[in-house]
Amino acid sequence: MTVTVPLIDLAAAHAEIAEEVHDGFERVIANAAFIHGAEVTAFEEEYAAFCATAHCVSLANGTDAVELALRAIGIGPGSQVVLPANTFTATAGAVMRIGAQPVPCDVTPDSLLIDPAAIPPWADAIIAVHLYGRPAPMQAILAAAGDIPVVEDAAQFHSAAPTIRGTVAATSFYPGKNLGAYGDAGAIITDNPELARHVRLLANHGSERKYEHLMPGFNSRLDTLQAVVLRAKLRRLNAANQARRAAAGRYNELLAGLPIRLPEITPQDVWHQYVIRVHERDAVAAGLDKLGVQTGVHYPKPIHLLPAYAHLGYGPGDFPVAEAAATQVLSLPMHPHLTEEQQRYVADALHRVLWTAHAYRSR
Repeated sequence: MTVTVPLIDLAAAHAEIAEEVHDGFERVIANAAFIHGAEVTAFEEEYAAFCATAHCVSLANGTDAVELALRAIGIGPGSQVVLPANTFTATAGAVMRIGAQPVPCDVTPDSLLIDPAAIPPWADAIIAVHLYGRPAPMQAILAAAGDIPVVEDAAQFHSAAPTIRGTVAATSFYPGKNLGAYGDAGAIITDNPELARHVRLLANHGSERKYEHLMPGFNSRLDTLQAVVLRAKLRRLNAANQARRAAAGRYNELLAGLPIRLPEITPQDVWHQYVIRVHERDAVAAGLDKLGVQTGVHYPKPIHLLPAYAHLGYGPGDFPVAEAAATQVLSLPMHPHLTEEQQRYVADALHRVLWTAHAYRSR
């Protein structure tokens, strides 16, 4: 019998809330409140409370959230925005969309998060990316930043755990996230009421009232149906994060002793991804796939080596920690519905693949 262990399990996540979502969709349809509906306002209030933040402004997606956060703090054409070389392209893409220049920065070997010691003092803004469900070292980043504004990219960090926040945080509710919608969705959170108002204006064509436009804006609004899904999942998020923490701890026990680098267990981590580092990563991933274990690579190339950012003038060797990690990182199955039996199968499969590779090299 073929065993398949999925990287994530969106079907199980839906089954958990299916009835609640069905009832919510019927309520929205009956009211015909598809844009700016009451569910959107309720979700914003609930997510702000969950994050212990004064304001949440929901948006169409996480990339818009980073872009509009930058615009709201005054970043524009010609600005220099520092960000980690090890991140998803959307972080740098949001910077490019406003005519600013991404300035990649290397990461620390242990966490693969931005290295505060590598942040240049002349930047106009810093994007601190919370990667894999692990918060960036905000205290050290803010100390290095001084008066430079810090935007947090929290697309992979949906947690009630307190952090020292920068000026504003942007997040994504892409379906595979810890808190995921049934399509694209995002938000910013901040304690600054004027910044929140500015983002809300930008997201709604520069308007607070119909046909009154205070500034040029965009169309980046969370639709009411997605708010129904997010409210249902938000009520279960703490429990889901706890399940992820338990799974990460179990992985570290099951995989101890293998010739791989395991992630450090930290109390604030919500384990969006469980990322190991292994030599000959692509061969290992192919071997696991044959055994039915789905894996991912987050991310195969650092920002400065992607063709989209070749014009920035960086090349191999400029950010060695991020470059080395990109050849080794491998995400194993991780989601709240992952069973101990599935994890034991993953561990056994990884052991078999690594043993086979070792035996082959020893010939």
